[in-house]
Amino acid sequence: MDLSYGSEMEGFRDEVKAFLHESWPLSGEEGELPLEKQAAIFRERAIARGYLYRNIPVKYGGSEQAPDVLKAQIIREEFEKKWAPQEARGIGTMMLVPTLLERGEEWQKSKFVRPTITGEVTWCQGYSEPGSGSDLASLKTRGELQGDEWVINGQKIWTSGAHVADYMFCLVRTEPEESKHAGISYLLLDMKQPGIEVRPLRMMTGSADFNEVFLDDARTPADWIVGRRGEGWLVSRTTLKHERNSIGAAQQTRAGLKGLINLAKKSEIDGRPALENSAVRQRLAEVEGYVRAHQYSGYRQLTKDAKGEDAGLITMMMKLFSTEIGHKSAALSMDLLGEEGLLSAGNAELGVRASDGQGWIARYMYTLGIAVAGGTANIQRNVIAERGLGLPRDAAANRSSNK
Repeated sequence: MDLSYGSEMEGFRDEVKAFLHESWPLSGEEGELPLEKQAAIFRERAIARGYLYRNIPVKYGGSEQAPDVLKAQIIREEFEKKWAPQEARGIGTMMLVPTLLERGEEWQKSKFVRPTITGEVTWCQGYSEPGSGSDLASLKTRGELQGDEWVINGQKIWTSGAHVADYMFCLVRTEPEESKHAGISYLLLDMKQPGIEVRPLRMMTGSADFNEVFLDDARTPADWIVGRRGEGWLVSRTTLKHERNSIGAAQQTRAGLKGLINLAKKSEIDGRPALENSAVRQRLAEVEGYVRAHQYSGYRQLTKDAKGEDAGLITMMMKLFSTEIGHKSAALSMDLLGEEGLLSAGNAELGVRASDGQGWIARYMYTLGIAVAGGTANIQRNVIAERGLGLPRDAAANRSSNK
């Protein structure tokens, strides 16, 4: 496997490095500004140089560069090394914006893309329901067109950021007489209206990032629909594709491994650094194996993208690798922390090294939910086995479908 980028691309890398050297971190009076403002200033300059939002037209706030997956990867790598602000993260930026660019109307792109990537507005995703998780197409939330408005009734659950979001992109059943996949539409709606109630769901970490959302005659204009009426399932596949790409980001797993190794260096077993313990080293090697598999799968995806080929199930595989890395890293971190791993994740006053341990404790609890984020791990294993490896359909799934 040739992992070199070639002389032309390495020349481009040098250009990116030079830009970062002169542009980040900010200096002088700009360097005294709040970090959020500093990041905004830097992003404007990076966009002007063509380094951020490369796939977004200038008229929507992007830099509108010719598609080049190798250059995009080099930018990510070099920005990561300098801890420079990259494209703003968030459900709207990472999932809705690519969906609108691919399937939205011109006015929808003009209205929503720029304020979303600048952070002026935030979004939440209304997909899962109490009885519709893995079998998402069985959702019950109804949308009825009354005059020039959709009237929406139902409930969504596990909705990240709904308590602070300005808008929601959601799936609703608009054609109840059609098959479950054909009767769904993809609507956008304003979260700041009387017909929407948001109830936070408190997690074991103490935070409440997930929510229940109750829709009681919530309303949205008739043209706030992405794609055609009844084609919401097709549009949602576009959104989930981008969600799995973001969940499986390889650079995050490499950074997590470095943090785990540092924790092993600081922790002690029998008066010696835990990193010297053979059992700990074996477990670290196992985590690194998954990290490298994740990384090289990313290179495979990069190669296919560069050739214009379909990456197939690679994005699902990367999501699974990310899940395994999270679980194994978090479990090892708890063993390294020992009794400090039992401390409250939200109390900085407890323990000798509580400030060191807090992030790992919260991460351990958080990773338990990663297996279901963006599609459950078991469902994705089945898809990879059946569609990718040609194995027989899961027996349990067959029994369920025959009931």
